Amino acid sequence: MSDFLNDYGVLFALICASLAVVYGIVVTQRLLAKPAGDDRMVEISGAIQEGAAAYLKRQYLIITVVAVPLLILLIILQNWQTGLGFVVGGVLSGAAGFIGMNLSVRANSRVAEAAKGGVPPALDVAFKGGSVTGMLVVGLALLGVAGLFGILTTFDAVDSDKEAVDALLGLGFGGSLISVFARLGGGIFTKAADVGADLVGKVEAGIPEDDPRNPAVIADNVGDNVGDCAGMAADLFETYAVTTVAVMLLGVLYFADNFSTALAVYPLVLGGVAIIASIIGALLVSTKTDKVEGALYRGLIISGVLSIAAFYPVTDWLMAGPLANGVTEVGGALAGATVTDLWLCAIIGIAVTALLFVITDYYTSTRFRPVRTIAEASQTGHATNIIQGLAQGFQATAAPALVLAVAILVANELAGIYGIGVAVMAQLSLTGLIVALDAFGPITDNAGGIAEMAELPEEVRNVTDPLDAVGNTTKAVTKGYAIGSAALAALVLFAAFKYELEEKAAEAGVDLDSLFNLSSPDVLIGLIIGGMMVYLFSAFAIESVGRAGGQVVEEVRRQFKEHPGIMEGTEKPDYARSVGLVTAAAQKEMILPAMIPIVVPIVVGILSVNALGGLLIGVIVVGLFAAISMTAGGGAWDNAKKLIEDGEYGGKGSEAHAASVTGDTVGDPYKDTAGPAINPMIKVANIVAILIIPIINF
Repeated sequence: MSDFLNDYGVLFALICASLAVVYGIVVTQRLLAKPAGDDRMVEISGAIQEGAAAYLKRQYLIITVVAVPLLILLIILQNWQTGLGFVVGGVLSGAAGFIGMNLSVRANSRVAEAAKGGVPPALDVAFKGGSVTGMLVVGLALLGVAGLFGILTTFDAVDSDKEAVDALLGLGFGGSLISVFARLGGGIFTKAADVGADLVGKVEAGIPEDDPRNPAVIADNVGDNVGDCAGMAADLFETYAVTTVAVMLLGVLYFADNFSTALAVYPLVLGGVAIIASIIGALLVSTKTDKVEGALYRGLIISGVLSIAAFYPVTDWLMAGPLANGVTEVGGALAGATVTDLWLCAIIGIAVTALLFVITDYYTSTRFRPVRTIAEASQTGHATNIIQGLAQGFQATAAPALVLAVAILVANELAGIYGIGVAVMAQLSLTGLIVALDAFGPITDNAGGIAEMAELPEEVRNVTDPLDAVGNTTKAVTKGYAIGSAALAALVLFAAFKYELEEKAAEAGVDLDSLFNLSSPDVLIGLIIGGMMVYLFSAFAIESVGRAGGQVVEEVRRQFKEHPGIMEGTEKPDYARSVGLVTAAAQKEMILPAMIPIVVPIVVGILSVNALGGLLIGVIVVGLFAAISMTAGGGAWDNAKKLIEDGEYGGKGSEAHAASVTGDTVGDPYKDTAGPAINPMIKVANIVAILIIPIINF
């Protein structure tokens, strides 16, 4: 039975992953066959494409320089199989982001052209463009995990399922390395360009957003793609791959050898059926009216329902035997668990996704109180806008924290830590559509920018602007999803770290139960260092945006001063200089913060295993709250500005509007740089801790 599950379960996952890649190829061909607009639109889109490609190529070069010594160290600490996994994870994560972003920057002009026919065709092009990135993320992630596991076990490159899954930790680390750099570099780029363009363009020169006279406008559009498209793709590729590997690791660590294969393959098959559900959901996203948001969420809901329905027979197929035959587990948490219990854990994961969406939407949408209170506070000045925005960001942490706490409690009661792992895997089953919704944002934003710069008729902007507004909302809610899944994934990784220590602790004659005791000074020191890491990491990221944004401000001012014809429309701005400046600044600034989750756990782990355990807990808890407060607060500031620009509280040009621009500028590095980058930072720290176990001393 074990061999059957190994052969056919992995094969099924590989087929489903391949379907996702095929979907991406077919949709890409169809989208590129659509008209890209007139010469001016093609020229603008080409400038965005060129800037984005140049940025990513330079970023991947820097990552390669950092990765090579890490690869050598990994092979020395672990083995060549783990090193191979590291390379596979890095290459596939980079490919998902690069390919997806390349389509996004080509879809933008096609959305603007389609907008001439109204909302339905424009929505179709924009969402399909985003869905390619989403399907590539889950397809390549599952292809990498299932493929490497299948190769290692089929060709006897390892002695057991446990060794194969250990090698997959290298894959997770490779994806994590790409993710932390992509989130940081992309976030610094997009917000430096955005801040520079807004401060000089909107505030000083008084010209509209996306005005072609602004020298930073192309850099701003490039930033939307490298931050929200490539960055989110790398982030959720890493979360998806790492969570899959972590649940597989729990299966082979916890349970009797004769059932370990079934437990290792189970998360792969869950991921496979969810891909089929996601493809169906993506194909059903369309509208005949102007109701964009409903059409997008309908696809997500359909995928969720189909996934829930498919999870039960899959669970029964793979898990009924082990559960009926008294599968043993360290600590006995699965004693008495049933197929239905594991299925309920999967439903909990889907429910967490839905609740996080609703909560994040409440705190970031113009329809609800939090955003409206920030806009109202803007009437009394810049300071009150900032105060209210900070307060709403802090308040936004409460509901998600309670949702996650209840989910952990119930899943643990049903099936122990493995049940929590199943819940997280189910939550991530919707990753394909979540990334599609996120990539929808920069595509529609760029489409609006192209319409403005190409001076298309107002009817086109009347289509692209509502799409862009929905895109802002979807970007905000997907960040909440990413943070919640990161926290739960890190919890599963921490459990795997603890159980990986067991054999080493036994050899050293150390009682594992004595580790990570909160009365130990080492654990408390680790907790403090873990919390410090989050804030130091965030500080470096935000400071980087400030420095890079300052350079953009100076460059835009210089061009306006030295070339007065730019404002008169008789001279063209030097867009390439601004793009090159931000690219260089972002690449330089991302290195220091990216090394924090790699270097600090290694140093602490060598000094004290208790302190390392405390550090991981501190990073997870503090990182969760910091990330939610930053992303929700930043999103609320952004939409408060949009609410005022739509005519409330004085509208554009009012004192309230000036205050809201300041709030949005402060919130930008919160929601698009530091906050999202905390997600991969949490998981990198946990994976590094597992990988350095061979050099940890008790």
